[in-house]
Amino acid sequence: MTTVPAVEINGLVKHYGRAAAVAGLSLRAERSHVTAILGPNGAGKTTTIEICEGYRRPDQGTVRVLGLDPVRDGRELRPRVGVMLQSGGIPTAARAGEYLRAMASFHANPIDPALLLDRLGLNGCGRTPFRRLSGGQQQRLSLAAAVIGRPELVFLDEPTAGLDPQARHATWDLISGLRASGASVILTTHYMEEAERLADQVTVVDHGRLVAAGTPAQLTGTAGQLRFRAEPGLDTDSLLAALPPASAAKESPAGYYVVEVHDRVDPQLVASVTAWCAEHGVLAQSLRIESRTLEDVFLELTGRELRS
Repeated sequence: MTTVPAVEINGLVKHYGRAAAVAGLSLRAERSHVTAILGPNGAGKTTTIEICEGYRRPDQGTVRVLGLDPVRDGRELRPRVGVMLQSGGIPTAARAGEYLRAMASFHANPIDPALLLDRLGLNGCGRTPFRRLSGGQQQRLSLAAAVIGRPELVFLDEPTAGLDPQARHATWDLISGLRASGASVILTTHYMEEAERLADQVTVVDHGRLVAAGTPAQLTGTAGQLRFRAEPGLDTDSLLAALPPASAAKESPAGYYVVEVHDRVDPQLVASVTAWCAEHGVLAQSLRIESRTLEDVFLELTGRELRS
C-alpha cells in the first residue's frame, strides 16, 4: 500500500487583491522527512504554510495534509498536526510550565512536559509568565507546545530565529529526534546552514512558484570553489583564461574572488590561480577551498537584491 505524503500541493494559487502571493505552486513533502521551504521575503512561503494549516483557503489548486483537506477535514487533522508560530499564540500571562502541562493534558500520549523543559533549557523559567520570557525562551516554549502531543506532522516557522548557538543546537537535536521517531517536519527558515544540516528535501520558492527542489546534495552538486581576497577590480577575464576548461571566475563582493569548477578543486587549479596571481603581482589572502553551499544556490536562484 502506498503511503500518502505528509503534504501534497498541486497548482496552488492565492491572491491578495490583484497580487498573486502564490502563483501555481506544486510541491510534495514525504513522510518521516524534514522538508525545508526556502525563499526570500514575499516569496509566498507563509501564505502556503497558512493554507496547509487550514488558516486560509486557496483560490485555486489542491492541498492535502496527511491525505486530508486542511479546511474541510480540520477537526480530524488538528490532533495529528503540530504548529509552531514565529510569534504569538500563547497567552501573555501563562506561566511556562503550567501552559505546557495544560497543552499536554489535551493529548492522549504527550511527551513529558518536564522532559521538554529540560531539553530546551527552560527548567529555570517554569513559573515565569510568557510576557517576561526572553525572545529566545518564548521561541523555545512555542516549539515545545507544537511537539508535546507527538504529532505526525509539525510545521515549524523560523524555529531558531533569535536563538543563541546553544539553544539553536538544542532545537536542531529536537527536530532530528522528531524525524527519527517517524514524524514529518515542514520547516521554513532563513538560515541556510540550518536547512542544509536538517533537511532531507529542500524546496526553493520565489514569486509564488517553485524554482528548485531536491536534497541539499542534489542542489549544491559536486562543484568546488577556491576563494581568496585581493584588491578590488582584478581582471577576472584574464584570470579565467589562465584556468582549466569549464572553470568560472567572479568578484563578489568587491575584493572577494571565487573560482569555481564542476568537480573538486585539484592541485592543478590551485597552481593555476597562484601562478596567475604571481604573474600579475596580486597578493591572494585568505585563500581557501570550499564546496558550493546551499546559500550559494539560493542566491543564484533568487538573486541578491534586497526584498521588502
